[in-house]
Amino acid sequence: MTQRTTRALLFGFSSLAALSCLALPAHAQDAPASGQDDAVLDEIVVTGTRAANRSRLDTLAPVDVITADTLTNRGTTELAAALAQAVPSLTFPRPAVTDGTDSIRPATLRGLQPDQTLVLVNGTRRHASALVNVNGSVGRGAAAVDLNAIPTGALNTVEVLRDGASAQYGSDAIAGVVNLRLKEARLGGGLNVTYGQYFTEVEAARGSRDEEDGQTVTVSGWQGLALGSDGFLTLSAEYLQRDPTNRSDIDPRAAAGGRVTARLGDPEVDQFTVFANAGKPLAAGWEAYGWAGFQDRDSESAAFPRLSDNVNNVAAVYPNGFLPLIAINSQDLSLAGGLRGVIAGWDADFSLVYGRNALEYRTENSLNSTYGAASPTSFDSGETIYDQLVFGADFVREFEIGLSGPLTFAWGLEARRETYEIVAGQPESYNRGPLGGNTALAGGAQGFVGFQPSNEVDQDRDAVGLYAEVELPLTDRLTVQGALRVEDYSDFGDNQTGKISARYDFTPNFALRGSISTGFRAPSLQQSFYTATASVIQSGQVVETGTFPATSTIAQILGAEPLDAETSTNYALGAVVRLGGFDLTIDAYRIVIEDQIALSENINRTFSPQVASLLDPLGIQAARFFINGVETETQGVDIVARYRLDTETAGDFAFTVAANFNEVDVTRFPTSTSVLNPAPTLFNRQRILTFEEGTPDTKVASSVDWELGPWTASARATYYASVTQPGTTAASDYFTGDKTVVDLSGSYQFTDRVGLTLGVDNVFDEYPDFTPASLNSNGVLGFPFYSPFGFNGRYAYARLSLNW
Repeated sequence: MTQRTTRALLFGFSSLAALSCLALPAHAQDAPASGQDDAVLDEIVVTGTRAANRSRLDTLAPVDVITADTLTNRGTTELAAALAQAVPSLTFPRPAVTDGTDSIRPATLRGLQPDQTLVLVNGTRRHASALVNVNGSVGRGAAAVDLNAIPTGALNTVEVLRDGASAQYGSDAIAGVVNLRLKEARLGGGLNVTYGQYFTEVEAARGSRDEEDGQTVTVSGWQGLALGSDGFLTLSAEYLQRDPTNRSDIDPRAAAGGRVTARLGDPEVDQFTVFANAGKPLAAGWEAYGWAGFQDRDSESAAFPRLSDNVNNVAAVYPNGFLPLIAINSQDLSLAGGLRGVIAGWDADFSLVYGRNALEYRTENSLNSTYGAASPTSFDSGETIYDQLVFGADFVREFEIGLSGPLTFAWGLEARRETYEIVAGQPESYNRGPLGGNTALAGGAQGFVGFQPSNEVDQDRDAVGLYAEVELPLTDRLTVQGALRVEDYSDFGDNQTGKISARYDFTPNFALRGSISTGFRAPSLQQSFYTATASVIQSGQVVETGTFPATSTIAQILGAEPLDAETSTNYALGAVVRLGGFDLTIDAYRIVIEDQIALSENINRTFSPQVASLLDPLGIQAARFFINGVETETQGVDIVARYRLDTETAGDFAFTVAANFNEVDVTRFPTSTSVLNPAPTLFNRQRILTFEEGTPDTKVASSVDWELGPWTASARATYYASVTQPGTTAASDYFTGDKTVVDLSGSYQFTDRVGLTLGVDNVFDEYPDFTPASLNSNGVLGFPFYSPFGFNGRYAYARLSLNW
């Protein structure tokens, strides 16, 4: 453990003794200040426990509760970005020039992989995206849930369980669980119209310029409707249109003419989302419920520029060179229905949930140089599709056994079927045309080579899990919890996990809590079967790189083996302090993950004549595949302190300080099992540093929210420790630097129904350290895109709110 983390632990736990002896003055708690979670101190949580009426501060494991008001009172209208501002251990970087990852960005919890956090909707498993992050971004190799596929207007609260929970919820819950709880309203409604854009000075290595871009319009509304005398139907819809941003530096190459030729930044987005959530009581105490959602998102990001003198440029088509654009249409569908009631004294819940994500790829403003001047400039580059069908049956019952409270026993099963499909693009997107005999020319659409018929897959698998969980108050101060789960997968076998948790309340003001658990994450179908050819940038050069399934002949020759599940062991110890309007939680953790799945190095044909003989017939210059064998140890501490102060004349205040100190160490990584001699390296310093230093080891967010009559205001400062974006050698690493980002906003409520908010995120126009000119030979990467707060600069916005 680093000195930074050790100091944080010592500070936190030494403070407990002093705090538990203090008596802070009590204040009236009539109404929370704006921005403070409504009744957050008493918010009942359902994530991590199946016992009834457990509040955020009464849980056996740390749970953050973020309300709809908190999510909508942000400058950003993206759910994942708003959560990253509210939860200290969650980060949401903004990768660029990484193909599809630009459009479907992954979030990370406690510095772990994006697919090691389970996402639920109303307590049921959410489907993953069809996207595999195969390029050089945080989360490389993961196929994660797209959090931005759900509009914030559809949500009532979000619960983030910061503890291993595979024994309770199944695969993926190694880092924790994000549970999205939908609105349940039979009356009322609201409409928010938000406009914002960046006003910034871009100070890159080769000069500075002013930019006003990224104009974003978001219209979001919801309406509650009655279903009969006792049911509800809550409808929500959101439309978002965003212009792209560009933070590339000047291109120093002669053919560039001293201008910016690239586009490093947010993609252009046009997106529409609808959601519906319903519930209706039936006879005999039963209730029917369900929800449905659909999102259509068109996004367009940029690849690396091709200048006029590039060998793969066709001057007759692009006399000044061209900038390929990678466009993705994402269609995301979710449908759910269920029944809950009582069977023989057991609270029973039966659910059936279907989710599907389809990504259609297009390559625009491009060409296939092997077709010469006859090449198309727009290509259908293929499609990836993932869907999931989940049946769940859950049973809970309380037993009075003469202790200080009832024993809560839960058990159930989850049956899941998943499918994954890759569909080829048009022939010109991947073929070598009439000029294909010229080996200096790259085949396929430049920027994003289309999926080929040889890439097409259609795979499925089944999984069944059984679990049992018990929560028992042994005394009025001591509560224990235990969970066991067994899962069986049709493609790799079974897995067993367990968890033991306990909490001891020394006084009503002070408690200790802790847990030990094992976890697992099954290899996704995307990781097992994804295959494609992509244009990958290595040392500033475009290298056509093939990704192969681990079971393929080429991958096995290069050292691949069939994928197995990741396993983990989680240890947690925390404390809770409550004193009047003040509360403090400190939670330390240690997470050991074995057999972690990662994407191998890009093995270049220049490594050896044997590798070249494998790759040359396929028309590619490098190969990669998924591997097991990475072992990591993650340790750290989360600290969250809140204080509410209500005054008679100065207004009501809510103060929050939330910090995450986190350290990830790669303790073991796979060595080659290739039959080649010499054997290629499967995992090197770039991948290790991405695991260890790709997310901040310290993040501290402090905020104050104020309310007085119709006026509200909020100020927030977030500190991010420096992050490393690794290069091929230590001399080519990028660093973001230690940075603090300040956000300000103010609101006025004209009437009970009409309000206006004005705000500025990143008031002082803070950027990560720019990429040195010596490491940016083409000007593309003006700033490191590993930056945990992005690299777009100051953002101003206005929001008009209507409620009824």
